[in-house]
Amino acid sequence: MSSETRNLTIKWSGKEYKLEDVSLQFTVLELKNLIFEKTNVRPERQKLLTLKLKGKPATDYIKLSALTIKEGMKIMMMGSQEEKLAEVIAPPKEITENTVVDDFDIGEEEIAIEHREEYLAKIQKRVDNYKIEELNAPREGKKLLVLDIDYTLFDHRSSAERGVELMRPFLHEFLTASYEHYDIVIWSATGMKWIKAKMEELGVTKNPAYKLMFMIDSGAMITLHTDRYGIMETKPLGVIWGKYPQYHKNNTIMFDDLRRNFLMNPTCGLKIRPFKNAHQNRDKDRELVKLTDYLLKIAELDSFESLDHYKWEKYLSRR
Repeated sequence: MSSETRNLTIKWSGKEYKLEDVSLQFTVLELKNLIFEKTNVRPERQKLLTLKLKGKPATDYIKLSALTIKEGMKIMMMGSQEEKLAEVIAPPKEITENTVVDDFDIGEEEIAIEHREEYLAKIQKRVDNYKIEELNAPREGKKLLVLDIDYTLFDHRSSAERGVELMRPFLHEFLTASYEHYDIVIWSATGMKWIKAKMEELGVTKNPAYKLMFMIDSGAMITLHTDRYGIMETKPLGVIWGKYPQYHKNNTIMFDDLRRNFLMNPTCGLKIRPFKNAHQNRDKDRELVKLTDYLLKIAELDSFESLDHYKWEKYLSRR
């Protein structure tokens, strides 16, 4: 064990869980993701009573190095597991309790950080250590489509008895048409257990009309720092490209409702309009219909290098 790591013990629900060689460069959120792997308590439901900064609970984006973390430290945790699918599709606690949701996004300007060595090193670490559970093999000659879930394919904050009631309209038609030209990957900033539950509930995982290549969870994300917005998490496509070199920036496109998830790959991201208030907007939302048209048109190109996905609707109108 180096001076930059600690062995920790999480005390929760009368049990103890060992975490070995936890990097002090991790944020509190990254620590929560490790705890989630051990306990199945989602990060947003964890309350780490022992971690404080200046007498106040440490926030998710504080680095552990900024806290007093001793070797062998025992961290008391409160939090409950979500074992039922009904809780997966229910609105989160911050909505039902009417508290403020931090849903900020970066501005339209891009922050030129994609080539910084410290972030490329983090990506390489994910390439080396993050395990992808491949569901279907990549197909020769196909481009790559990477999709977020929450607010992109699914309204995760509205209430419903069944997940399909919160599904974005035309989802299966969109995936079916895209699959002809693209290998499809799901990447969500949540845990894999909940990604699988949502995809099964929406009828995506075993749909006979298309196949997913694999799904990725929050463990493949990295944290970075921007002068204007501070510390945030992002989804670096280099994690996929490092494992599957046939994909690269000129044949990959990624849909997400948060532009900050494109910070390491600004030319590959398309910011989709968020799908919210599913019950009111189910008959109005046609975003996936238009984006299907866009994907099929650009699939004809040898390279995406000349495209500006921010102007995707203008591209459709002039062709």
